[in-house]
Amino acid sequence: MDYKSSLIQDGNPLENLEKQLICPICLEMFTKPVVILPCQHNLCRKCANDIFQAANPYWTNRGGSMSMSGGRFRCPSCRHEVIMDRHGVYGLQRNLLVENIIDIYKQECSSRPLQKGSSPMCKEHEDEKINIYCLTCEMPTCSMCKVFGVHKACEVAPLQSVFQGQKTELSNCISMLVAGNDRVQTIINQLEDSCRVTKENSHRVKEELSQKFDVLYAILDEKKSELLQRVTREQEEKLSFTEALIQQYREQLDKSTKLVETAIQSLDEPGGAIFLLVSRIGRMWAESLQCHSSRYCADEEEEEFIEEDQEEESTEGKEEEHQ
Repeated sequence: MDYKSSLIQDGNPLENLEKQLICPICLEMFTKPVVILPCQHNLCRKCANDIFQAANPYWTNRGGSMSMSGGRFRCPSCRHEVIMDRHGVYGLQRNLLVENIIDIYKQECSSRPLQKGSSPMCKEHEDEKINIYCLTCEMPTCSMCKVFGVHKACEVAPLQSVFQGQKTELSNCISMLVAGNDRVQTIINQLEDSCRVTKENSHRVKEELSQKFDVLYAILDEKKSELLQRVTREQEEKLSFTEALIQQYREQLDKSTKLVETAIQSLDEPGGAIFLLVSRIGRMWAESLQCHSSRYCADEEEEEFIEEDQEEESTEGKEEEHQ
């Protein structure tokens, strides 16, 4: 603590010094022994033990069996995390300098005469100090107000006892708040860790899904290309076969046309022998063409189309099974 600069800035050194010697937990002057935290802030050892016990409820205190593990709590002034060993707050170093300053301050205060106006005075009775507390109205007052004034029928108590009780209650509340803040901070840290783990897991799952779908897309593209090639190949084979049939039928049609022309010419022959000879050759030719055409249509063409239909049915069945 930099007491020198604080004392220079204030015209009343003792009053300013008293402000520097107030415990942030009990809001009173430090009670010996005074312990110094690693962050260089000071606490009464009793107050430090209270917030340590509140933050570590399962830690065995000094009166029982000593715990083999330490604990932790946060400094009420700067929120720095203080880590304790198995000795708890009894392992903290005492601040002998602050304790000596407290002794000197108390000696100085006791040697000085009480100044007028150091204690608040009653507004109703200007010569009376406020020395009692009205429990009914919940306000400090003077003895004259209790005997003759507005608080005559009220229940009162000594001001100092009420003062000490409320300060103790406030100190306990502060300890509970500090411990509660530590627990809330722990919960926040756990939730932040949970958020981080959730983000990491989501990112990993997304990466795995993307890789799996990329593989499926590649397989589908490959299968699509294969099926398109197969359809194109079958199309070319069927078109080639059909065009060959068209060519054969055209050739047969030409021969039939020539046969018709020859038969018509034979009708114009005047001689019987020539007519019979030509008509006999024409009938043989016509029977040969008719037989050949019938056999070709009934056997070869039908057989080819049946085989193609069977192949198409087999192909469609395999594709359905694959799908």
